[in-house]
Amino acid sequence: MRAYIIRRLLLIIPNVILVSFVIAILIRLVPGSAIDAMLAGAGADVDLDRAALEHALGLDVSLPHQWARWMGILPQADGEFSGVLQGNLGVSLWQKRPVLELLGKYWPITLEISIIGLIIAQLIAVPIGIFSAIRQDTWGDYIGRSFAILLISIPSFWVATMAILIPVMLWDYMPPLMFIRFTDDPVGNLKMVIVPSIILGMALSGITMRMTRTTMLEVMRQDYIRTAWAKGLRERVVASRHALKNAMIPVISIVGLQLPVLIGGTVIIEQIFSLPGMGRLIISACLRRDYTLVSGIMFVYAIVLMLINLIVDLTYAYLDPRVRYS
Repeated sequence: MRAYIIRRLLLIIPNVILVSFVIAILIRLVPGSAIDAMLAGAGADVDLDRAALEHALGLDVSLPHQWARWMGILPQADGEFSGVLQGNLGVSLWQKRPVLELLGKYWPITLEISIIGLIIAQLIAVPIGIFSAIRQDTWGDYIGRSFAILLISIPSFWVATMAILIPVMLWDYMPPLMFIRFTDDPVGNLKMVIVPSIILGMALSGITMRMTRTTMLEVMRQDYIRTAWAKGLRERVVASRHALKNAMIPVISIVGLQLPVLIGGTVIIEQIFSLPGMGRLIISACLRRDYTLVSGIMFVYAIVLMLINLIVDLTYAYLDPRVRYS
């Protein structure tokens, strides 16, 4: 197991390097550039030298050279090595602040919404999926399956928009737009993030619900489950102690695949609810062609997602003793 974990961690390094290079290319293929945006925003009254500005921002060299500087493979214009390999994700071209500082400011908000949303998704999906499987082809099963299809079909951005418009039209209530941090007021913070988290959780729970039902039905037909029934065990014991653990292996895979979708979903939700998270930060960085900030955000995202995939793979060995990584 230890050797497997080490191999997987080492494999993350080339993957992340490749992702960083691809992101650096893609953001620069978008029409326009950071220099054009800065010159347009400065106005006609401000005299800016384009060549001097490119040199000051380190954009006067080729793309591979810029990427190598950002990674810390080549020295910066001042001759110092200061890049990812040295623990530095660079400085935002627009905000003139270290990328790590911006990530520390905006990342906790997105992380909070994602974790709460993921928990809510499992609290909705797993019990209903188990109930539908145990009560197959009954009215409860039909209602659970219809509810899952409904959650899959309805766009989360529409639900989020309705969650704001309906209280305004019916009760003249507008949710607070000034974000409250958890450290300042835990109750006020939860009031702001609970509705976006529920919407994200509902969007994810439909697929998980269907997968839970399908895998539970498959496991419930196994011989060892029939043996458990023959011993006279209660339904709750058979479902929870004998069937659920094996049925959760494909469900864990689905949850691992949903995490990138969850992160992408926060981009829209944060815009609708005016939450200052990573979603709003990356949209602003892309619109301004803030190459350093976009590269830093995607670099962190890539590492987090690869570590999550590793955790998901290791969970298989816990759920199924037959799985061994040796």
